[in-house]
Amino acid sequence: MIDAGLLLATLLSQSFEQRGFIENRTVAYPQTAPNDSGRVVDELLFREEASYKFAPWLTLNGGFDARTDSHRQTARDGVVDADDRSIQRPAFSVRRLSATIHRGKVTAEIGRQLIRWGKTDILNPTDRFAPKDYLSSVVDTDFLGVTAARVTYESGGNTVDLVWQPWFTPSRTPLLDQRWTALPPQAAGVSIVDAGARYPGGSQVGARWNHVGSGYEYSLCFFNGYQNLPSFDALLTPLTASVELTRTYPTLRLYGGDAAVPLPWVTVKGEAAYFTSSTPGAEEYALYVIQLERQVKEWSFVGGYAGSVVTRDAASPVQFAPDRGFAKSFVGRAGLTIDANRSLAIETAVRAEGSFVRFEYSQLFGQHWRATGGVAWIRGDMNDFLGEYRRNSYGSLAIRYSF
Repeated sequence: MIDAGLLLATLLSQSFEQRGFIENRTVAYPQTAPNDSGRVVDELLFREEASYKFAPWLTLNGGFDARTDSHRQTARDGVVDADDRSIQRPAFSVRRLSATIHRGKVTAEIGRQLIRWGKTDILNPTDRFAPKDYLSSVVDTDFLGVTAARVTYESGGNTVDLVWQPWFTPSRTPLLDQRWTALPPQAAGVSIVDAGARYPGGSQVGARWNHVGSGYEYSLCFFNGYQNLPSFDALLTPLTASVELTRTYPTLRLYGGDAAVPLPWVTVKGEAAYFTSSTPGAEEYALYVIQLERQVKEWSFVGGYAGSVVTRDAASPVQFAPDRGFAKSFVGRAGLTIDANRSLAIETAVRAEGSFVRFEYSQLFGQHWRATGGVAWIRGDMNDFLGEYRRNSYGSLAIRYSF
């Protein structure tokens, strides 16, 4: 006789998958910043991801974050956030909640999800459905989920990807009173007030066609929506010596593509996009990346150049644009897999007047524990994108328990 409870438990175990981690990360800064006297920031993050397969063609995906920190970068309320429009990080947030439907050559995912486009590793100009969290660092970021409907059709060597995002999700920018907001010397003695944001209405759409051939791969893409990095409208009040900054998000239309060609010694990758806008005064420009990759035993090497060309200057001088800030840089990354438990990574970006380099060493202890230590060194001229963060060199230690 079949035990119904045992049968149900067996079916659930075969259909349900989950994983997650708890991580404590401490970052120490040797120097204070003009707008931030803090030198140590401690962050605690709990993340769980799960999926349940209802049928061979239907899967429900979920992801949840709970976090706090010592530097007031995270809200202290108990609200569960699902749109990532808050200035602070939410204490509780839905990272992913979607249904995936797969029938034949068509796969559709509907709901909150992570969407990545592009082929290069250094900078992804075509990756427009992937806002980032820059709140605690502009050189070490995490991606934010978006609420969207995504349909992918695959046949032979061709893949067509269609995305509709009904409402806008911005990138999260550093808080104005903390060190990763680099204020110009002219702002000394001026009170900077965060006046919030004006979020655009309407949806965003995009399409991407990818072709895999014999010894090459390339894609073409189109995006129509909004810039997820803000410009700022500044309102000066002379009597109080204060400036109110309001985030705005210009319209954005993108035409882009990428390609990868494996050669005997290296793999060559390229990615480029042209950005136009119908918003008066918004900047129009092109971003491109050319990189080389090579694997030598346990070593992996990536190096190349990220460039930009501005075709129309912005009317507003106050912008937050780290993607363009990393342009006009020689960038590279090297990774070494020492053994199954240990790894080493080095990452760098060098511009004419600024530079950044980061070393990370990671080691696994047993099946669940991992420690990752890092050191980042930032130098340069105050007028350079990297140089303006020259007081933000840091050391970090992250302890993670995975389950």
